[in-house]
Amino acid sequence: GRIGLVAWWLGGLGGMLGDLLVGKQPTQASNAHQEIAAALMLKAMVQAAKAGRKLDQSEKQKLMQNLGEADPKENAIVNDLLAQPVDIDMLVNATPRGLEEQVYLRSLMAIDLDSQPEAQYLRQLATALGFDQASFNQIHDQADAQRLYS
Repeated sequence: GRIGLVAWWLGGLGGMLGDLLVGKQPTQASNAHQEIAAALMLKAMVQAAKAGRKLDQSEKQKLMQNLGEADPKENAIVNDLLAQPVDIDMLVNATPRGLEEQVYLRSLMAIDLDSQPEAQYLRQLATALGFDQASFNQIHDQADAQRLYS
């Protein structure tokens, strides 16, 4: 599945998207939860794609494919996120109760899981989100991804 950011951006968020990505609260109550969740999923995917090392071209392409079609402004927002440091604590603290699995799943979808730094990042994220090894493995099984715990 994809985040569906195309429909989200076409909803007229405009400058609100930038505010959400830097942690500001939306000015309108309607759809606020969806807007915050979408921004959070974007942060999760970008941060995982970076996973403690330089993003290679295939991973950047995979990330952009997961985001769907984006215009130059949207690409600029993603590039701004790519320039920010990886911060698991920030991501976990910004995750509302009930969205932990979605944040982790989006992170997992954003990478190829072909390096030790990526595996280490996912383990740290899962731990910070409160997953035990069984839950962690279950998410990987659902996503048809390699297990990191045997």
